[in-house]
Amino acid sequence: MKNKRYAVQFRRKRELRTDYRKRAALLLSGKPRIVVRKTLKRIIIQVAEMSGKGDNIIASADSSALRKHGWTRGVNICTAYLTGYMAGIKAANKGIKEGVLDTGKHVHIKGGRIYAALKGMVDAGLSISHDSAVFPSPERFAGTHMKKQGAAQEIESVKTKIMGLKNQD
Repeated sequence: MKNKRYAVQFRRKRELRTDYRKRAALLLSGKPRIVVRKTLKRIIIQVAEMSGKGDNIIASADSSALRKHGWTRGVNICTAYLTGYMAGIKAANKGIKEGVLDTGKHVHIKGGRIYAALKGMVDAGLSISHDSAVFPSPERFAGTHMKKQGAAQEIESVKTKIMGLKNQD
């Protein structure tokens, strides 16, 4: 009779929080990871590089910071796009030119908030491999689908204010 040893899995794998095979594949690319996380109230985007002691966060953006720029709407496609745009500007200020998208355990939905954030980062000038078929329609980014009048002007106003972040930090 063979004695089998039981190996305890990593804590984050047991909690179903990390897929280590996916993480290893992303790290082998050698590019910074663009980590996009969505909660019920916020979109959080971080640009992370791996080091010997763990991940170093180079730049980050949070949708709650959009309030400073005049955006008062909830978490939607436009909010994700503007947060991605802000993260892209901040990453470009830190010298990041390319990256690989890390969506974690989130479900990939064509035209969803994760891909809206990706579109914002691409529009800000980051080179991230993607298929443009997964982006939401341009009307969603422009705000023409929103019932409230002036949403498109509000989006452009916030985007212009975010552009003021260039070459700051």
